[in-house]
Amino acid sequence: MDREGVEHLLGEAGADSRRLRHALTLLCDGQWWALADLVRETATSRRTIEELLREVELERSGDRFRVPLPHTPGYQHLLAMAPPPEDPVAHLVPHYRHVLERLEDLVAKAPRGRHVLDHVAATPETVLRRALLLGARFWLPGSRLLCVGDHDLTSLAVKLVHPETDVTVVDIDERILAYLDEQDLGVRTRWADLRLGLPPSATGHDLAITDPPYTPEGVGLFVARALEGLKPGGRVALAYGASERTPALALKVQSSLADLNLVSEAIYPDFNRYFGAEAIGSAADLYLLCPTGKTRPAVTARLDRLSTAIYTQGPQSVESAPAALPSAAGDAELLVGDWPKELTQPRTRLSTWLAKPHATAPASVAVAVPPGLEAALPRLLLATRAAHVRVLVTDPPPLPDVLSAVYTCAPADGGLDAVRRPQPTGDADLVLRRILDNGHGKLANTWREGLIAVARAQGGSLTKNEARALIGQVAPWCEALTPLEAPLHRLAGLRAQVATTVAALSGTT
Repeated sequence: MDREGVEHLLGEAGADSRRLRHALTLLCDGQWWALADLVRETATSRRTIEELLREVELERSGDRFRVPLPHTPGYQHLLAMAPPPEDPVAHLVPHYRHVLERLEDLVAKAPRGRHVLDHVAATPETVLRRALLLGARFWLPGSRLLCVGDHDLTSLAVKLVHPETDVTVVDIDERILAYLDEQDLGVRTRWADLRLGLPPSATGHDLAITDPPYTPEGVGLFVARALEGLKPGGRVALAYGASERTPALALKVQSSLADLNLVSEAIYPDFNRYFGAEAIGSAADLYLLCPTGKTRPAVTARLDRLSTAIYTQGPQSVESAPAALPSAAGDAELLVGDWPKELTQPRTRLSTWLAKPHATAPASVAVAVPPGLEAALPRLLLATRAAHVRVLVTDPPPLPDVLSAVYTCAPADGGLDAVRRPQPTGDADLVLRRILDNGHGKLANTWREGLIAVARAQGGSLTKNEARALIGQVAPWCEALTPLEAPLHRLAGLRAQVATTVAALSGTT
């Protein structure tokens, strides 16, 4: 056994050899280790662990390994005999074994991550500890928590540990939103591409938590949106990690937080652990961030210079080439998105298009959707009452069936053409169309007015409270949100729910 290489490696690491000594301690404790497990347990990058393994004589069993037991005494003087510092809620975890078992099942059955969204799943114990830490640090009964993205299912952990907390999730992934609603734990779900805006109903929260793409652009955007969703005095919990080998990247991210004039009230090292992300040790710190009086204008300035390239992979990665601008817009009266400067038609941003109704009522619109923003297409179509919408999109996704109540869509060169259908004749179809024609309006309010109009046309009457009661019985999820922020699985069931309320009018009017 040659310890010289190990001692040299530890000597070069200096004070930071603590993580390597921890790994060596685990290798000498008699257990068999897989590489991914050793990376995650020590919160050390795969590359650093591999350097250690090259210097240590190992015995193997399949893909697992350890230091042979007769050799372990020779390493005793190199080991970290004390474990790493415990996190502040580790002592609480044993009291929530039943919750951990439920979360293990929920995480196992959740939709798989999408690499173009930089998804890496946190461990069930991590999301449980997040919920415990929020409850230990803040008063959660009656508080409102905003999850800015929730592939990790932190929202479910919070509702299982603190059911009295009001929790809202904003996410771009329709699969995650549908899965959260399937659990029926009272989590509110909202669709949003955060590059295009925060849903109007996702404001006024006491706390926000986010585990964003780990680029300076991604962290800056997700934290800015989280801050938009807070009321004064709120806090943001941020999961962010970088390899011990790349402190310059961590500096860029922390600089983006400083640009938002935030105070770091606490940083819990390696608090979050993941299945994957071995380049950063399958771990990330947890930051607790406090806004200051200068944060709000800094958020506005940050969003004004927003870049849509925020990920590490895919067409919207920070290293991807800018998308080519469309060459022609035909006879469109209004251009939405990025278009060549030489075109003379009025234009508006995609984010503005989704945020509020356009000041004019153009009959024809051309919308340019760059690669990576295709998920916004159904909402971009619902954001207008134009008779004709030409969409320039490289890879159009399948459109939800509910859009057939509004548009006839057909493939066109470079995208698709959407032609608005005439108004329907049936009562339920009229109410549904009224809702979808008012994409920026509160869904429940438009639905209520539609029912009142149908009741009046039938020669009866319906009060606002009676209409609200009918809607609340079949669609309690719709309160306060607009069609543009409703998840697609909610819109998919809307036709049947509207029909139920229309059929109930005969017993109410």
